[in-house]
Amino acid sequence: MTAIEQTEAARPRGTRLPRRARRNQLLGAAQEVFVAQGYHSAAMDDIAERAGVSKPVLYQHFPGKLDLYLALLDQHCESLLQAVQAALASTSDNKLRVRATMDAYFAYVEDDGGAFRLVFESDLTNEPAVRERVDRVTFQCAEAICAVIAEDTGLSTAESMLLASGLGGLAQVVARSWLHSDRSVPRDQAVQLLTSLAWRGIAGFPLHGTDNN
Repeated sequence: MTAIEQTEAARPRGTRLPRRARRNQLLGAAQEVFVAQGYHSAAMDDIAERAGVSKPVLYQHFPGKLDLYLALLDQHCESLLQAVQAALASTSDNKLRVRATMDAYFAYVEDDGGAFRLVFESDLTNEPAVRERVDRVTFQCAEAICAVIAEDTGLSTAESMLLASGLGGLAQVVARSWLHSDRSVPRDQAVQLLTSLAWRGIAGFPLHGTDNN
């Protein structure tokens, strides 16, 4: 169940929830407000109202708006990293790995909750704590891809990291562009196009221990 779904399930005012359930409810409400309004325009009043709780209840869980935003960011950065890791582990066929990884980014941006906006399109990137989290998940995703490239090609870690950063950056930028174009190309077709582009590049590096000829 997503944070948004948890909010919908727990929204009626006056219901007493276990602490973890209440926290998840508040995170879901905050996600709705931050995605719709951006960080700077969002108010704790709006989030409390969306969650159906009083402001004191909200402040019992999160001392301030930034704490709430960072908690959401941590949650959704972890979701992205797990999706990329799962895609890489889903097959030993490298072309299918590329497709699965591309599709993981498309699925992430297509999620109805719009959480990707908090990670890739935040209006708070000048805040060091936000920038650090975004940079960290970008690095971690590239690191996961890098490990596969280095193992399969025998390239150095530095060389593999450059390629991995390129693949990850390509995936997230194109996935966002696709979403903002109102999905004018069906998702499967968009993923296949991007996979073909990425595979033509990465397939040029032969598997470690194979003959180049």
